[in-house]
Amino acid sequence: MRMQWDALLAAVQERGEYASREEAERAARVVLALLGAHLVGEVRSELAERLPETLALVLLNPLQAREPLPPERFVRATAAWIEGATEKTATWDVSSVLSVVADIAGDDLMNRILLQLPVGYDLLFGRPQAI
Repeated sequence: MRMQWDALLAAVQERGEYASREEAERAARVVLALLGAHLVGEVRSELAERLPETLALVLLNPLQAREPLPPERFVRATAAWIEGATEKTATWDVSSVLSVVADIAGDDLMNRILLQLPVGYDLLFGRPQAI
């Protein structure tokens, strides 16, 4: 079931404690564009089906990553795309958006998403995996 635009932005805004809906939207667009570059095939399509249409398009039409970025570089890339961001604020943005994505995805899809990503992304999604 596709999450509604307002509901997703409200969840990201609350989770990230953003002052405005625009800040939440900016974080969601950047993080999902970068995430989309790391996911392929059915997993990316299935996640897109659960996102509001505008953000599904962001996820489905990314620049392709040459190689999956480790979590620290993913955060640095996010900081580079958000004006005025630091690594610390980008970590907050990434976690705020990805924890909402994890809630939307559910356990089965999240497990398949994490299989496509380098080790350590479980923490960014707020879903630490047992070792």
